[in-house]
Amino acid sequence: MSKDTIVIREIEQKDDPKIAKAIRSVLIEFGVPKVGTAYEDKALNCMTETYSKPRKAYFVVEKGNTIIGGAGISPLDNYDGNVCELQKMYFMPEARGKGLGSKMMEKCLAFAKGAGFEQCYLETMPYMDDARKLYRKVGFESIDKPMGDTGHYSCSVWMLKDL
Repeated sequence: MSKDTIVIREIEQKDDPKIAKAIRSVLIEFGVPKVGTAYEDKALNCMTETYSKPRKAYFVVEKGNTIIGGAGISPLDNYDGNVCELQKMYFMPEARGKGLGSKMMEKCLAFAKGAGFEQCYLETMPYMDDARKLYRKVGFESIDKPMGDTGHYSCSVWMLKDL
């Protein structure tokens, strides 16, 4: 693979420190609180292990040997129903504006459907405009309150999509 080739693939153990660094970097860039958000998730340091369980997957965007983004699907925590959550979808500046968000959404939602989920839920911040635009474009709709209990109490925008 050339250094300019960009691929979306399942996460591997070697990616764990790279994706943790990328996610935290994007959160800092956007001024997201470090508490009550993905920033403090213990899973960030062991993503491969976290997403190796049934009905879970995490995909990374790789350019050359650099991880420039990622997103995952997991059953929604603390929720009684057949709903998954789009988790930890973040892209470094060099990954934005290239259509990678749409490709990642396609991959994640295809996985969610294949895993048999009926709906997909997500949480985000009100000032992440480009992300919310993308979510709406693929069919997510705003809802009035959070579902389940993800521990991300600082996120104040909740969205849901029927699969």
